[in-house]
Amino acid sequence: MSCLFPTYARWEVPVERAKGTYIYDTSGKAYLDFTSGIAVCNLGHCPDEVKKAIQHQLEKVWHVSNLFQIPLQEQVAQLLVHHSVGDAVFFANSGAEANEAAIKLARKYTGNHKIITFYQSFHGRTYATLSATGQKKVQEGFGPLAPTFVHLPYNNVSAIESLQDDDIAAIMVEVVQGEGGVVPGEQAFLNAIADKCRELNALLIIDEVQTGIGRTGKKFAYEHVGIEPDIITLAKGLGSGFPVGAMIGKKHLIETFHAGSHGSTFGGNPLAMAAALATIKVIFDESFLQDVTQKGDYFIRQLADSLHDVPFVREIRGVGLMIGIECSGEVQPLITALREKGLLVLSAGPNVLRLLPPLTVSVEEIDMALDIISTTLIAS
Repeated sequence: MSCLFPTYARWEVPVERAKGTYIYDTSGKAYLDFTSGIAVCNLGHCPDEVKKAIQHQLEKVWHVSNLFQIPLQEQVAQLLVHHSVGDAVFFANSGAEANEAAIKLARKYTGNHKIITFYQSFHGRTYATLSATGQKKVQEGFGPLAPTFVHLPYNNVSAIESLQDDDIAAIMVEVVQGEGGVVPGEQAFLNAIADKCRELNALLIIDEVQTGIGRTGKKFAYEHVGIEPDIITLAKGLGSGFPVGAMIGKKHLIETFHAGSHGSTFGGNPLAMAAALATIKVIFDESFLQDVTQKGDYFIRQLADSLHDVPFVREIRGVGLMIGIECSGEVQPLITALREKGLLVLSAGPNVLRLLPPLTVSVEEIDMALDIISTTLIAS
């Protein structure tokens, strides 16, 4: 009997080690990993650059708390600010914590209370971020949720244009809904959100927890659509598997988070900052991001060609190396079949296969995955 709470439907893959695009179980079987730890291991498993940075930091200091000056925090923050539209950074430990910080900051700055989010969104599992999430399946059984979160339909311009309320602190949105089905936001919809925030003097929060740090072929997904958020939230790919989250905010918000207004015991600790610094130095290189875009375009194009005549497949969509295959039925049996053939993929809702390979994946590895996917889905 396990001593763990059964909160996860775990796969029968006892992991022994991992490197690059591969995971190896305790029997020695190799799996092509197109989950990347759920969009976390963007540089693949155990990237040498990050490993060296963490090992170097392990010899110096692990933790001192935020009562002290931590120079690595400033270095990472400067890079995030330089490469975004933001001006200041708060470090946390996860995407949920980054979104909690964003919600608190928006309410404190505006003096308003309501946060607008969208159906099928996912923003975390803490009480506030669970309330912000637009999915009943993750909310059931937890009692009354925070009452000041309002959910609207995604990619619905009229729902945004008709929004009128003087108590709105922010609109929080994913440029591509990840857990909600790998659904890209339409340009007109995202423009309408930006316009409405200006009209209502509300803040625009872009949740980049899954889409950020190169996943879509840009540093941040909002760059694809030309809108300018007040707040950006990050986690997942920021630390190459080391727990770290971040909230980036614009200059006018800085004084709202004065000393004592918010905090995190472990947020921005030296080990996390060493991992983050090494990670973004690699990913924020323009040639690296161009390579991600090219591989993503190739993968989507080849999927469309190979699955064109498969009745079970409804649509293939995505941006960069964040790809969804929408099917006409439940995909869980396919995930099991693919895993048995040595390919690890995820779901995004009951009917969507989600593909999140490391950004360092090779074309040869993409071709291997394509062969496994096409033969499995054609047989379905």
